[in-house]
Amino acid sequence: MDPITFMIIAIVVLVIVYIIMYNGLILKKNQVKNAFSGMDVQLKKRYDLIPNLVAAVQQYVEHESGTLTKLTELRSRAMSPTASNEEKMQIANETQKTLGGLMVQVENYPDLKASANFLDLQRSLNEIEEQIAAARRFYNSAVMDLNNAIQMFPSNIVAGMMGLKEEKMFEIVEQERQNVDVKEMFNR
Repeated sequence: MDPITFMIIAIVVLVIVYIIMYNGLILKKNQVKNAFSGMDVQLKKRYDLIPNLVAAVQQYVEHESGTLTKLTELRSRAMSPTASNEEKMQIANETQKTLGGLMVQVENYPDLKASANFLDLQRSLNEIEEQIAAARRFYNSAVMDLNNAIQMFPSNIVAGMMGLKEEKMFEIVEQERQNVDVKEMFNR
């Protein structure tokens, strides 16, 4: 085989490899966007449920108004069209922490705990939290695939040419990693 034919074949092979890697990176980037969008939908469902939860709890819980106010404020921040993805992740973590505290406070109100409306809201919230957890796992998996492709040779070369940057995983807040102090919950 003459050198010119060899060079042409080598260039064609390199172009094909580049196109395959480029398309693979675009696919991974779009999977991350899709996964975040799915998680965002679940978070919106949570935020849509919060006003109903707050209204139900407010009827019983006058002195916990600070928690209810914080939930309402977090919901407003999350629904803001100017919130970045990173801010949305931080707000979601704060909301989850605040909702957990509210559920512990609700334990002091037997009439509220027995209310059919509140029980339905609580079931809906638990279901949404499970869906959010699943969406987070999917998002983090998509981010890991993209970040691996951005870091690994030879796709890191193509990713560098495309200007792709690593995405941040959706991590839980440090406080949620700690063991639950059940004794303290019963002493409230």
